[in-house]
Amino acid sequence: MTDTTIAGGPVERDPELPGLLLRTERDALVPLLRATASEGFAIRTRACPDWTVREVLAHCSAVLTRVVERRYEKDVFSPAANQRDIAERADWTDQQVVDELERGMTEAGPKIARAGGILDGIALGEWVHAGDVREALGEPGAYAGAGLPLALTLLARITREKGQVSLHADLDDRDEPLRFGEPDGQRPPARYIGDAPTLVRLYSGRPTDGAGFELAGVEAGELNIYA
Repeated sequence: MTDTTIAGGPVERDPELPGLLLRTERDALVPLLRATASEGFAIRTRACPDWTVREVLAHCSAVLTRVVERRYEKDVFSPAANQRDIAERADWTDQQVVDELERGMTEAGPKIARAGGILDGIALGEWVHAGDVREALGEPGAYAGAGLPLALTLLARITREKGQVSLHADLDDRDEPLRFGEPDGQRPPARYIGDAPTLVRLYSGRPTDGAGFELAGVEAGELNIYA
């Protein structure tokens, strides 16, 4: 697997990439959570202000457990289903939630790989939520770390498959621009200049807090893949 293809032509699906992203994030996030006091789990997240850190984690662990166990009810992944999943874990200890999350991040990859691409976005969403948690806990580099290159590769393919606005991203630590979205023949590519974590924030609808970046040819809200 390589992420260099996102600088040029179509991004082919690497079925192993979502699982690799999950395991990479597991190795970074779980030790942090094991060392977090109960007060940390009660902090509200900015990205999901209705949810605490614990509730975000319960949502993430429930989603991955559904993937591992292949349990997909009619309204699966809907807001109502997400709230039910969180409520079902209300009596669990914080570490039981972390246990389930660790298992899901370890075991979901092969199931996602065999699904043909329809579940790939779950891995990206889990990684973004991990950033939400790190931010709430005051950790630096919330949407960065070892998983960032993998997340960018997955994001590039997802934005093209969704037919989003074509965008050329000149990232601070890259020699060549990366391409996201899909050209439509009518609108020139938009342009982003800045760092990769801020670009992830824009594509996931997270606060940018006045980060230094330039965006031309597209409104920030148009980039949000979760809108």
